[in-house]
Amino acid sequence: MDTKDNKTTRMERRGLFGIGAAGAALGGVAGLIGARPARAQTAGKSKLQVVKERGHLIVGTGSTNPPWHFEGADGKLQGMDIDLARLLAKSLFDDPNKVEFVLQGSDARIPSLVTDKVDIVVQWMTITPGRAQQVEFTYPYYREGVGLMVLARGGKYKNFDELKKAGKDLTVGGMQNVFLEEWIHKALPDAKVDAFESPDATLQALNARRVDAYMADQSAMRWLMQQAPGRFVDAGYGWMPNSYASAVKPGDPVWLNWVNTVYKEAMMGVDFDYFAASYKKWFGIELPTPKVGFPTEFS
Repeated sequence: MDTKDNKTTRMERRGLFGIGAAGAALGGVAGLIGARPARAQTAGKSKLQVVKERGHLIVGTGSTNPPWHFEGADGKLQGMDIDLARLLAKSLFDDPNKVEFVLQGSDARIPSLVTDKVDIVVQWMTITPGRAQQVEFTYPYYREGVGLMVLARGGKYKNFDELKKAGKDLTVGGMQNVFLEEWIHKALPDAKVDAFESPDATLQALNARRVDAYMADQSAMRWLMQQAPGRFVDAGYGWMPNSYASAVKPGDPVWLNWVNTVYKEAMMGVDFDYFAASYKKWFGIELPTPKVGFPTEFS
């Protein structure tokens, strides 16, 4: 979705669907780790060799967007992106704690890579052709999309079919954004749209039944449903898909191949249990165990 021509659209989308304090107690952790150079790559050396010689991994990520990367009650970073970063450190040093996190905004992801401030970015980064001209993406580890969350009890509508049949009687809430009506009307052409100043305000409107449904990123919806079991449900329809991956500086196939090997074997092989536990914890998704026998990814 965020090609060069619609970079603004994607930036606005992220502002729309960050779930704020509604799903978790968030706090800024700026200053946890200062952004310092990851050491310029020595000529002829792969980043893999540089990182191993340094003795720890430097990862660019965020701190305010559950379930991807956020500060827990103990003040430590957690989330799906953080789990993946620690898996890389464990695979390099047999120690998941040998990782230094550089906290950054979304607009710093590519600059931090190309200037060698970080070794890798693990920060809910959407794969686009435009970005792929500046960085090299790893295998994707999540497919995002927008969806509709409704009240599990006491709401007018229980699923997408009921929402669609409601037509002009339906009101869908979302964070104020120039693209809000367009995105909602892709799925529900006749619905009324109510814009709010924040995700928290939208969630409050749903709880108060001032709106019938709340449009959000599906990962944010899953997180909210995990935090308030039995209160909210997914209406059962998603659209506007995009894939999340990590990114590395171009021109180092050894480093990219190594990271891809770790990710692939987490999704399909030796570290599947670790990966599946993270999916369950952050998204409430039970991943099926990969089939034994011929590798299905090659079929």
